[in-house]
Amino acid sequence: MKKNMTFHKRKIWVVLLCCILMMTGLIGRLVYLMCFRSDYYYKKAKELHEREREIKAARGEILDAKGKVLASNRTVCTISVIHSQIKEPEKVIALLSEKLKIDEAEVRKRVEKISSIEIVKTNVEKSTGDEIRECSLAGVKVDEDYKRYYPCGSLASKVIGFTGGDNQGIIGLEVKYEEILRGQPGKILTTTDARGVEIDKLGETREKPIEGKSLMISLDVNIQEFAQQSALKVMEEKQAERVSILLMNPQNGEIYACVNVPEFDLNDPFTLNTGVDTSAMTDQQKQDALNQMWRNQCVNDTYEPGSTFKIFTSSAALLTGTSKLTDQYYCPGYKIVEDRRIRCHKAGGHGSEDFTKALENSCNPALMEMGLRMGVDRFYQCFSDYGLLSLTGIDIPGEAGTIMHKLDNIGEVELATMTFGQSFQITPVQLAVMASSVVNGGRRITPHFGVAVQDQEGKILKEFSYPVKKGIVTEKVSEQMREILEKVVAEGSGKKAYLEGYRIGGKTATSQTLPRSAHKYISSFLGFAPANDPQVLAVCIVHDPQGIYYGGTVCAPVVRTIFENILPYLGIEKTF
Repeated sequence: MKKNMTFHKRKIWVVLLCCILMMTGLIGRLVYLMCFRSDYYYKKAKELHEREREIKAARGEILDAKGKVLASNRTVCTISVIHSQIKEPEKVIALLSEKLKIDEAEVRKRVEKISSIEIVKTNVEKSTGDEIRECSLAGVKVDEDYKRYYPCGSLASKVIGFTGGDNQGIIGLEVKYEEILRGQPGKILTTTDARGVEIDKLGETREKPIEGKSLMISLDVNIQEFAQQSALKVMEEKQAERVSILLMNPQNGEIYACVNVPEFDLNDPFTLNTGVDTSAMTDQQKQDALNQMWRNQCVNDTYEPGSTFKIFTSSAALLTGTSKLTDQYYCPGYKIVEDRRIRCHKAGGHGSEDFTKALENSCNPALMEMGLRMGVDRFYQCFSDYGLLSLTGIDIPGEAGTIMHKLDNIGEVELATMTFGQSFQITPVQLAVMASSVVNGGRRITPHFGVAVQDQEGKILKEFSYPVKKGIVTEKVSEQMREILEKVVAEGSGKKAYLEGYRIGGKTATSQTLPRSAHKYISSFLGFAPANDPQVLAVCIVHDPQGIYYGGTVCAPVVRTIFENILPYLGIEKTF
């Protein structure tokens, strides 16, 4: 009996000790939570009784080279409903349906949906939002927001790009520089009871949004406007499919203008600029049409450059030493390569001519001879060394790459046609960069729009720098090519680009699109000024002009008119 009592006492003590240990642990845990983790759990508890609504941050502006605003913001409203707070649902439905021009059934669906908060419509004009707010209906929330606004409408639309309903960039510079422009959203926090109803007395807490930084670009509105007008004029006169014009500084790659007409309205980017009725289109057909409308042909599309590419062939021939300025050529109007008879644009031929005269005449047989002397391997190596197999690195999304034969697939016939810019494709911006390397002393620059980042006060926060590759051609070859291309304008096929008082260099081109049987042509001209020290380079491309389609007749006068107006504007004075 005594033994049993001792055993039970021992058990009681063990249980008691366990209870003490448990209580000590619980008290310790309670002290830890109340003293050391109180802030964390207070925050969590508060979050359970807070409703959060986002405040969009104003995007940073996009400014041209002179500080003119190209992309800004307008105040709009977001209309939402909170189901638990609505006291007069029918009035709410009627009001929102009327003011927002939304079908009553659609509004009812959102009003009756049991959720913490339901967005009815975004990007509502501020005046409409103010009218809804003045009605003071319980459960209806009107929050001010921002919508992107483009003061210049369609100007440089395919460069600037636009934003979607969420205020994020979709194409162009808007998406390329999204991280700089977008800013940081704010919050509206309101306290609710257990049923999710806001407690009036406690009001609301706001976390202010942080506005995005502004982007300064090299594009100049005045130059862009004139270039765009010139493009529209030649497009109308020649009843062309489209026209592209690119103006850039060949010394540093800054782009002054990039035109791709027809452009589209940045403030209404989802309406086709063709005037075509879209009601019969499927969603996919409409989207394909929009994607085509938004394409920047200078960057996103390739084409056969034609005779403007002779700038490459002739400079590469001089660089490799396979041809000299004193070389003589004979053009009977064609050249036989293997089993192919490849014609010159002049049926009767140019007869005897030297290196310079061959470029002035834009003579295909002479250029073919230069290429054949180089041979496939050296030609292809120069093609690669000039950077033509790589992207230019331009700060526009979706840059297209060169379409080129594989080395093993290039025979003498392919080589011959490549010498005058056929049987491969590059982008207009790639052509401009290649030509810049040839005339600027041999530096391959990076074409770009982005120049600097600014804060809201206009203070420069960051200046962009871009890669430069030296030694593409020698200074001697560059000087020789500048002199030759100046003669092309003064005495050769580019005469219609001649501008009195200015030294202009350039090269014309007329290429046939695929399939050749369609008899459609691309007219183009590449020019630069001053010829002895190039400060601006222009590329003009007209797709499918009607009637006379030669580049020297169609495009050279366009560049001449542009240079006549922008050279004084850029501070480039006449030299004679």
